[in-house]
Amino acid sequence: MSLFNRSSSSLIGLDISSTAVKLLELSQSGDRYRVEAYSVIPLPANSVEEKNITDVDAVGNAIKRAVQKSGTRTKNTAVAVAGSAVITKIITLPANLTDDEMADQINLDADQYIPYPLEEVSLDFEVLGPSEKVPEAVDVLLAASRSENVDIRVAAAELGGLTTKIVDVEAFAIESAFNLLRDQLPDNGVGKTIAVIDVGATMTTLSVSHDFKVIYTREQVFGGKQLTEEIMRRYGLTYEEAGLAKKQGGLPDNYESEVLRPFVDAMVQQASRSLQFFFSSSQFNTVDHIVLAGGCSAIPGVDGMIEDKLGVATSIANPFANMSLSSKINADSIKADAAAMMIACGLALRRFG
Repeated sequence: MSLFNRSSSSLIGLDISSTAVKLLELSQSGDRYRVEAYSVIPLPANSVEEKNITDVDAVGNAIKRAVQKSGTRTKNTAVAVAGSAVITKIITLPANLTDDEMADQINLDADQYIPYPLEEVSLDFEVLGPSEKVPEAVDVLLAASRSENVDIRVAAAELGGLTTKIVDVEAFAIESAFNLLRDQLPDNGVGKTIAVIDVGATMTTLSVSHDFKVIYTREQVFGGKQLTEEIMRRYGLTYEEAGLAKKQGGLPDNYESEVLRPFVDAMVQQASRSLQFFFSSSQFNTVDHIVLAGGCSAIPGVDGMIEDKLGVATSIANPFANMSLSSKINADSIKADAAAMMIACGLALRRFG
């Protein structure tokens, strides 16, 4: 199963997160994309834990419902594994090798780079370009994931009626979608260092890009599930009721000051801590802009709070800002989900390679 394969036929981007299945299909006309199909279907509690599928039937069922709700007829899909489940390494190989010769060479040398038995691993590579350090050589990005991480996603998609053509890495999918945000960045992002902070249900991922190339990623366990659980505990609701109340409102007056505010403070602290890790492990000591993504970025005012606390201009990701929508797409609905659709968007873009 390829981690980077390109596909020119119709393709669905399918993001399996900890709380929902997000489906997206794009088409292209000229230099503009159009949303053809999209849906978000919640997952039962604990069917995916920290990006690992623990109940393949529940996830397969949600995928089937997502396909039905979206109305797509496309059966081919691209899915992604979490960055924490992937080992990536840049190696140098002679520039005159064919793809087949390169594959043979990598398979011969792979045990130097991969700490797992090779029969348990899905492996792929992509040529990045000429090596700056070695003449007449190319830098090659090697990516490997334990086969079980790949196989369970393929199995879930199959249960949902889809055929997996591409298995990507979440960080690479975000990098692909990142190009769609150019208009929302200072100087269109050219030469800038941009931090994308994706706060999902259980994981927060920091991806830092410089001039549109990801130079750093870090995942940590923190997300909106903690807010949902606090709402459950405080107001005696079920998990589903708490999740709905979080989105739709209607909670008691003390919710904002006693529950939401402490959570947002913790979110700001996590963002600050992630950036400090980046600064301490790179030559950078600042970023030019912060983009918030993931479900938690929908919390009203959170961008302003992060901007105030960290002193860096902050905006909410909207990868659909310059796209047209098919007549069957609800504009309000997709706008509300936009910031949580970055990975699905990057996967859907694989169609255009």
